[in-house]
Amino acid sequence: MSSDIHQPMRGGQRPRALRRTLFLAVTAATLMLGLSFAAVPAYRLFCRATGFAGTPLVAAQNTTKRLGQMMVVRFDANVAPGLAFDFAPETPFVHLHLGETKTVEFHVANESDQPATAVASFNIQPDLAAQYFNKLSCFCFDETVLKPHESKDLPVVFFVDPALAKDKDIRSLSSITLSYTFFPSKAGKSQASATAKTRLN
Repeated sequence: MSSDIHQPMRGGQRPRALRRTLFLAVTAATLMLGLSFAAVPAYRLFCRATGFAGTPLVAAQNTTKRLGQMMVVRFDANVAPGLAFDFAPETPFVHLHLGETKTVEFHVANESDQPATAVASFNIQPDLAAQYFNKLSCFCFDETVLKPHESKDLPVVFFVDPALAKDKDIRSLSSITLSYTFFPSKAGKSQASATAKTRLN
């Protein structure tokens, strides 16, 4: 048996090996962090393009034909902690035909004494219906800036694709929920001390 097997590592080899291990660990951690940040916008784009995870599609115009099948679209308005907003739809729900274009306004008011900047995200439930829910106009992902005690009416224009009636998994669906949540914008002033308000409809 060779005596080299149990030969101790020379004094200069140990620091070199440790430095190499440390370098590889830092490189791997940096790479993983970069991929995690890159995955977020990529995932959002995928969801918006496919309707995955309850994300509604965005359409330029409604080119579908209106069908006789009726649908109820319910609205849910929420405010995340850090915003002194009052936020609610003008109506808790609407009835519409598949393929019919509807406009609904959401009322938002800044109840604080400070200006506020916020961004609204959205979601569709059930998830399977998201690919058939098309928004022609929406205030989501755009910054909403409100002066102290200022209020605005924010419209959303949408339709439900008649192709839903041919989907064997949800063709009997009679109700869809469109949910919005306002979050403080990183570009706006923090209102972390304000009490969050949520109104479910």
